[in-house]
Amino acid sequence: MSFKKSSAFLIFTAFLSGLLFGLGLIVAQMTNPAKVLGFLDVLGDWDPSLAFVMAGALVTLSMTQFFIKRIAENNVETVVNLSPVKAKIDAKLIIGSAVFGIGWGLSGLCPGPALVSLTSGLMGSFIFVSSMLLGFIAFKFIHHSK
Repeated sequence: MSFKKSSAFLIFTAFLSGLLFGLGLIVAQMTNPAKVLGFLDVLGDWDPSLAFVMAGALVTLSMTQFFIKRIAENNVETVVNLSPVKAKIDAKLIIGSAVFGIGWGLSGLCPGPALVSLTSGLMGSFIFVSSMLLGFIAFKFIHHSK
């Protein structure tokens, strides 16, 4: 088995990716609910700085996808599918997006930054992540009972 396909390499790569993502969230202050709520307050004292973070993420994603596709084209053994799994906009997507947006707007946190914010030791972060995990469990219970 080659080094690139070993599980240790995959785990190490995932760890580095998560570490870089978490550091980016901290540097961009996306773990600070006040900063996020300031971005969402477009009719009040709007803080557009997180739009630059999002734009930077889109540029990074676009460049990464370009290079992955280029590498995949040159390597016959590599299968890469970067197309969306589901392209249909349905009621589940609309409702899920609305619930996510409402939660984000009320708390100033979304799942990634909430996990990183646990390192701050703030009670609000622990309450948010605990509630999120309970929501995961409830979804799994409801989804499997159908």
